[in-house]
Amino acid sequence: MSPRPLDFPPPFDPSEAIAIPTDPPDERIQVGVCVVGAGPAGLACAIRLGQLMEEDEATAERLGEVPVAVIEKGKQPGSHLLSGAVVNPRALRTLFRGRPELDELPSYGEVPGEGVYLMTKSNAIRIPPPPTMRNHGNVIVSVAELGRWLAGKAEAGGAMLLPETAAQKLLVDHGVVRGIRTGDKGRGRNGEELPNFEPGSDITARVTVLAEGTAGHLTGAAVDRFGLEGAHPQLWALGVKEVWRVPKPLRQIVHTMGWPLRKRARYGEFGGSFIYPMGDDLVSLGFVAGLEYRDAEFSVHDVLQEFKTHKLVRKILDGGERVAWGAKTITEGGYQALPTRFTAPGLLLAGESAGLVNVPTLKGIHYAVESGRLAAEAAWRALRRGENPGRIGALDSYDDELRSSYVMRDLREVRNMRQAFDKGFFFGGAYASAMTVTKGRFPPKEFRSEPNGAHELIRTDRAKSYPKPDGKLTFDKLSSVFLSGNKTRDDQPNHIRIRRDVPLRVAELWVSMCPAQVYELGESDGEGTVTVQVNASNCVQCGAITAKGGRLTPPEGGSGPEYTNT
Repeated sequence: MSPRPLDFPPPFDPSEAIAIPTDPPDERIQVGVCVVGAGPAGLACAIRLGQLMEEDEATAERLGEVPVAVIEKGKQPGSHLLSGAVVNPRALRTLFRGRPELDELPSYGEVPGEGVYLMTKSNAIRIPPPPTMRNHGNVIVSVAELGRWLAGKAEAGGAMLLPETAAQKLLVDHGVVRGIRTGDKGRGRNGEELPNFEPGSDITARVTVLAEGTAGHLTGAAVDRFGLEGAHPQLWALGVKEVWRVPKPLRQIVHTMGWPLRKRARYGEFGGSFIYPMGDDLVSLGFVAGLEYRDAEFSVHDVLQEFKTHKLVRKILDGGERVAWGAKTITEGGYQALPTRFTAPGLLLAGESAGLVNVPTLKGIHYAVESGRLAAEAAWRALRRGENPGRIGALDSYDDELRSSYVMRDLREVRNMRQAFDKGFFFGGAYASAMTVTKGRFPPKEFRSEPNGAHELIRTDRAKSYPKPDGKLTFDKLSSVFLSGNKTRDDQPNHIRIRRDVPLRVAELWVSMCPAQVYELGESDGEGTVTVQVNASNCVQCGAITAKGGRLTPPEGGSGPEYTNT
């Protein structure tokens, strides 16, 4: 039998990310609401809390000197945000209803037109956009720019932003979430204290909102601690994106399916591309592929380079220059992988951290904003005089409102689409059409899914089709990491947990999968097992290793990429 990544779990247990408060009470940082993650969900939550503080000063006064704190592990808000992105503005309009802020939204305008193409190696066949991919009225943005703008609005409303701060542990005492503990700074490679050492701190809160985004460290621990696992396992895809400066403006958004992915089910290759205009002189393009693929040589970064050699893409990029690069996983399990509850005593889960992504429509940002807003309102109700947020059931109104919202209705209608493509491109396409027409009523049963790492690995010399980097159109991984602005210290402790001695095929999978060239093959024992070397300072924190047999934990705050327009 061929090995499966799932059979070689990392030396990590979710309980390692759970602790009780340990700082003396007078040394703890006390806040009203602690929001973990300065992405669209966390910042929408902070903004809505600021609006509520303005409307209800009596409750605001009860939250102390720091009513809202937003914890962000990146150098600044937006540093770790990456997406396409074409955004449905519905949730932003609701968040800023009756307020002038929405007029200042940083965007590249409404979608001017769209083209969907079925790709072969030599042709691009234009097809009518499926209903799930129609984007009339939606807005093109850089999610990194959007994050910085939202952060400014949150601060103006009274939130305190704490960038360069890693949330290492979820504080739980007697079954109630009490806040988070931040990570140490200034430790050496072996954990020793350097001259600039700063210990982490307990940040205690009456309500904690986890809005960590994809593959959240504390979210995974909370789901395990409170028994919130969904009916099906969570799934992820990996997206690799570039931004190009081009001489000719692109006047439509483009989505493709088909080549360079192989269509047969045995390969498990599912995904597609996007190309979006960002004004007259920039385009954003990327490739997204599900992480359940089976070929140990499959590499999303290199598939993107291969994709750019197609004449359709060459024509758009001709005469241009690559100016940005990044990589990030995308939560893809959908409705069936959602947590059984989005709350626990003292805790709320919001945004992609909670799995709120619609794969067929390629949308999740407006769900993140909407869930962040709803989380803020539920937290506020539980913070009023006479209520206790740590009481069992005190935050249940959030669960009720989210499940009765358009977010859940949308996700339920497409609940089987992602899973249908496990049976191959053509079978999945036929089923997806039927599901669209019936709004999810067909098929009447639920399609099962397996974890990304549960598939036996194959090797088919996939790498032979990848183009050689020329530094003009196609690029290697290390030059791409440089372009991400990665700020991880070479001498900080390793934040990536993997089994170091594994079968050769598993090691090859990790080497090929990682878009940042973190993993290298080491010595072999001569019997099929090799040692994997880890270059942790290359890591852009995409999260792919968590889906394929390892575990990404937060590095020192301020580490990782410095995305600006991704």
